[in-house]
Amino acid sequence: METAVTDTPSHQPDMQKRTLGRGGPIVSHFALGTMTFGAETDAAEAFRQLDLFVEQGGTLIDTADVYGAGASEEIIGKWGANRGGLDDLIIATKGRFAPPAGSHGGARRSILRSAEASLRRLGVEAIDLYFMHGWDRHTPLIETLSALQDLIRAGKIHNVGWSNVTAWQLQQILSTAEAHGFARPVALQPQYNLLERGIELEVLPLCLEAGLSLTPWSPLGGGWLTGKYRAEIRPTGATRLGDNPARGVEAYDLRNTDRTHAVLDVLTEIALRHDRPPAHVALSWLAARPGVGAVLLGARTVDQLRDNLDAADLVLPPEDLDALTRISALPALPYPYNVVEDFSGLDVWQRLGTGAVSPAAD
Repeated sequence: METAVTDTPSHQPDMQKRTLGRGGPIVSHFALGTMTFGAETDAAEAFRQLDLFVEQGGTLIDTADVYGAGASEEIIGKWGANRGGLDDLIIATKGRFAPPAGSHGGARRSILRSAEASLRRLGVEAIDLYFMHGWDRHTPLIETLSALQDLIRAGKIHNVGWSNVTAWQLQQILSTAEAHGFARPVALQPQYNLLERGIELEVLPLCLEAGLSLTPWSPLGGGWLTGKYRAEIRPTGATRLGDNPARGVEAYDLRNTDRTHAVLDVLTEIALRHDRPPAHVALSWLAARPGVGAVLLGARTVDQLRDNLDAADLVLPPEDLDALTRISALPALPYPYNVVEDFSGLDVWQRLGTGAVSPAAD
């Protein structure tokens, strides 16, 4: 689980530091997500984002082998070479969805080759945090974990994380790692924001119990939590949904609901009270959630990144956090969730404020 670090260096004054998991790296509580690099953001603009992020005290840079078909890693590697290396930063990348022909993403052959390719593109001797980008039902889990352990023994990766898994899959990962003496993951990277809190039902409670930190992606719900989308106006222009209203999990017709706009109303009210943009409030709420170690900030332009980094000093009072948690709470769910609290005696869901648990009937 994340631990606040108080001895922040003087040259990084604005960004709080946290430890990922049990014994993982110390990282800035805002991380730079680089999915746009080499796709929507060219190398020159990406360099400017990287420069700004480090100037503002950021230390965790997150990428993946599939971002820009490898271009994101290459851009980070070239930027690192220009500045004399990346040793002062924490570099996270992922493997799983760009396997060599003839093997599945979680297979030993795929992992070893994918990690080596990432090392070359990044220009580093070791990857600080290597995420498996998702579950592979075709490959025995022990094969995946054994390959990751071999990379650790070889000094090519330092820590392991996983992304986009269910609670039962994560428990399988933890149990298998512990049974065979393999490295346990220190972090999980899920989608998590005011509009998407599904992980709070089982995934997040497991992370809290097992000591994993979260590095959430899509903290602004694909732009919805910036307040730029309206119920009655379909998006147009140079925005994520303006380019493609059906894009991904934040698709306009999927997210344009009464619940979304109720959340946006409260978010906007709190933002006005603090004289901040809604995005700052949404990021501050997420950074304060139990288990969150580092929030991934992704941007097309350096100006967008600067706007989001300005949220680093916003600490919302408890009453604002509670208001946002209540309005965005998950709806009441059927069995077994409606009786879990009574039977278990645990207060995890109350701490998370999911709103999913109601008193069980006699």
